[in-house]
Amino acid sequence: MWLQEWWISRPFAVGRSYYRIPLAYSHLPIGIAFPMSDATTSREAPPIRPDSAFLSDVEEHCDEPVSSCYHCRKCTNGCPLAFAMDVMPNQVMRMIQLGLVEEALQSKTIWICASCQTCTTRCPNSIDIAHVMDCLRQLNRERGIQPGEEDVVKFHDAFLKSVRRNGRVFEFGMVGAYKLKTMNFFGDTKIAMEMLKRGKLKFLPSRIRGTKEVRKMFDK
Repeated sequence: MWLQEWWISRPFAVGRSYYRIPLAYSHLPIGIAFPMSDATTSREAPPIRPDSAFLSDVEEHCDEPVSSCYHCRKCTNGCPLAFAMDVMPNQVMRMIQLGLVEEALQSKTIWICASCQTCTTRCPNSIDIAHVMDCLRQLNRERGIQPGEEDVVKFHDAFLKSVRRNGRVFEFGMVGAYKLKTMNFFGDTKIAMEMLKRGKLKFLPSRIRGTKEVRKMFDK
């Protein structure tokens, strides 16, 4: 019964998009917004299937007290990339608390996050929110859920493979692998030429001595 009351809510408009926020949380400044088309604003919102174990799974995975978040929005207000996110960092935290697995793991926000630690330093409850975002990225890959930003995932894969192979990033090889995956070969041509002129891009990798130890870390 409480679940029906949770998703039946009052609509509101932002520009040309219509949203519904949960009635039980509409008095809070951080209510989760569900996008709805113009044709469905008068219909019931689609059923939501929260996973009550999701919060404990995330807290166990990242060892952070996500349940302590009371949504002061300091993380969102200080985030330098909030303008590019589909949901705000505090809303991702609320999704975790409410057990909205797909909404949290399919969001673009967890991939756009640059792990700059601004949200972590601003959190009054000392929650490492940047680490939580990293854990959500890992859960996304482990559960095989479609990522919100596929190009970012491809960049992550190219970066980590370069570190695993050389012990450090080989920029020229990493960018080449990324371009092959995205098939966008000429998007950064001007930047690449400038980096080559200034000697920032090397044609051959510079490997560290302990590459075997680095690979063992990845195997774990």
